[in-house]
Amino acid sequence: MAVHYHVGIVVPDLEAAQARLTELLGVSWGPVMAVGENHLRDGEGNDIVVPTKLCYSTDEPRLELIEETPGTIWVCNEPSNLHHIGFWTADLPAESERLSAARCPLQLAGRDGSASPVTFAYHRDDLGIRIEIVDDAIRPMMEQFLFTASDG
Repeated sequence: MAVHYHVGIVVPDLEAAQARLTELLGVSWGPVMAVGENHLRDGEGNDIVVPTKLCYSTDEPRLELIEETPGTIWVCNEPSNLHHIGFWTADLPAESERLSAARCPLQLAGRDGSASPVTFAYHRDDLGIRIEIVDDAIRPMMEQFLFTASDG
């Protein structure tokens, strides 16, 4: 079973959003992770490579800010920029299959060569809710590097 740990929000400018949420809510942020080439697979099985820039708040409940990337699923929209609700899972492939079988199809997943899902997977429900499942195996790395206060 998956365990809730964050809410993802797409923003037009990551640093501006960090500053604003710190001003409004006193949120502290971990380091910004910028990946020039994020290797992914969409729900139709197409391999894609896109840049990704994100950060997490250091306190729970975690907020994840993702900078908008035009032409991807990470774009801002008028109704809400709430992008996903994230859950840890001990068995990413099995949880991804369970969500798909429950009529919540795979939208995008991490990949390593031909292996997918790897690291994470997004599933999109008909209600418009996107669920991200993240491999529990990377939790220690994320807690060490992404959920600790940055020096900047």
